Amino acid sequence: KSMMDCCRGFFSSVSYAYTTIPTYPSGQIGFLLCAKDPGTTFEKPLRAPSDAQQETFQYYSPAIHQAAFILPEFVRKKLDLQPFKLG
Repeated sequence: KSMMDCCRGFFSSVSYAYTTIPTYPSGQIGFLLCAKDPGTTFEKPLRAPSDAQQETFQYYSPAIHQAAFILPEFVRKKLDLQPFKLG
């Protein structure tokens, strides 16, 4: 939480996301995303891959992108974040 608070002092948009990585020692890794543009929304992809591109992907999809921002409740509460709304 202290790192997010620190980042909010420098950046207008700050979000936290995580993903699972089976080869990573704990199995999960978190990302702190920051932007100076207050209109930045990391949670929603700016563009979607074409159907042909999506067919070649083994992991990424716009849905998994959004799901990365849905945190366990204890994390969401600890970071004082609003519940994430899909869509």
